Amino acid sequence: MTSPGLFITLEGGDGSGKSTQAALLEAWLVGEHRTVVRTREPGGTDFGTEVREIVLHSRGDISPRAEALLYAADRAHHISTKVRPALDRGDVVIQDRYLDSSVAYQGAGRVLDSAEIRRLSLWAAEGLLPDLTILLDLDETEARRRLDGARTRFDRLENEKSEFHARVRAAFLDLAAKEPDRFLVLDASLPAETLAARIRGVVEPLLSRHPAGTDAS
Repeated sequence: MTSPGLFITLEGGDGSGKSTQAALLEAWLVGEHRTVVRTREPGGTDFGTEVREIVLHSRGDISPRAEALLYAADRAHHISTKVRPALDRGDVVIQDRYLDSSVAYQGAGRVLDSAEIRRLSLWAAEGLLPDLTILLDLDETEARRRLDGARTRFDRLENEKSEFHARVRAAFLDLAAKEPDRFLVLDASLPAETLAARIRGVVEPLLSRHPAGTDAS
């Protein structure tokens, strides 16, 4: 199912700068008179906020399969109630994390079957894939240094050992290698404005293919 809107996701390990780049991209698109919906998974809806609290901040262990199913439940609701309607209106959706995160974190990180996780995620999202996925690639040691300097409280995934994050990073890079037409891989150690300029350079041509999102005002 196609829609007039433009769907952009940002992926990468914790501390790679996804939120910063999402904010910079949103500001530029608004300046280009585009209607932007900025969201995230989990947490893009009220239901997602509850799921986020469970999977990232609740006490005690969550089994890997239960974790994967909770993310999928959030995704199904989020896509159906927020993302699809925005794309159908012709908006630009900028989303922090999507199904590639599930494949990387619950598949490679939790050592589940990555192909099964991808199938589950696609089923939950009714097959919706982004027009562009921006992968901010960062060495896990540098990512931890950034997190240590910026956070006093770490969530369940951020608290995982370096071996976990190394598996996640490798999985993201493998996904990008398999779908080079969808992924833009960037070195997240570069200055934020340098990264933002490169992202704009790739997004700008896509806007001409999705003119329905233009704000006539």
